[in-house]
Amino acid sequence: MTKIKEAFENKKAFIAYISAGDPDLETTEKLIFEMEKNGVDLLEIGIPFSDPVAEGPVIQEADLRALNSGTTTEKIFDMLERIRPQIKIPLVFLTYCNSIFGYGTEKFTARCEKAGIDGLIVPDVPYEEREELAPFCEKHNIDLIALVAPTSDDRVNKIAKASQGFLYIVSSLGVTGVRDKIENDAESLIKAAKSASDIPCAVGFGISTAEQAEEFCKYADGIIIGSAIVRIVGQYGRDCIEPVAEYVKTIAEAVHNC
Repeated sequence: MTKIKEAFENKKAFIAYISAGDPDLETTEKLIFEMEKNGVDLLEIGIPFSDPVAEGPVIQEADLRALNSGTTTEKIFDMLERIRPQIKIPLVFLTYCNSIFGYGTEKFTARCEKAGIDGLIVPDVPYEEREELAPFCEKHNIDLIALVAPTSDDRVNKIAKASQGFLYIVSSLGVTGVRDKIENDAESLIKAAKSASDIPCAVGFGISTAEQAEEFCKYADGIIIGSAIVRIVGQYGRDCIEPVAEYVKTIAEAVHNC
């Protein structure tokens, strides 16, 4: 059992995302501490990848900045192993199958366990192919977190039953990114998932304001924000710590007061 369930205990969960190494790993390290301090309940850490198919331009550009700064999977592991004893919240990697397979699945999941990673989100590994990763995750005490989207249809029940940690509810079609208006199918997806499993359901893709967070928290167990945070990092670079901290504090207060 991982620490992920702790993020949802007696409250709605605020799940945040950052791209590791954007603009450099030293800044990422500072962000992790400040985001925990300012109310983030679970942190998704993106491993930079040259072709992140689920991501919009904001996170694509962040991944390129991270890669250009010399960020590697090995360096991310080294940084997390060093600071993990000081971080109390659950940490999850968001990455792509090529990064895992290229590193070596057994080696990757073993390093995740050593670095205190509680879960994996791999958007390009569908439910039908989860056995490529599931045995390795189970061996190394890592939750393999599934996604359901408006296109999941009658697969939602099966996905929810097999999911671990939390279920990532994709609120609308398309890639990640800030949206002024979200075409919301999340409520019906959550109802379908809850009919099959009591796993916590967190909604992501497009959420960026406290008002949007409050709206989704009426029926979701948590909300996920990525692009809005990554955009602040891109705007301020190494000076992003304070602006990100202020932003996540505002969101955390809205979520925790739901």
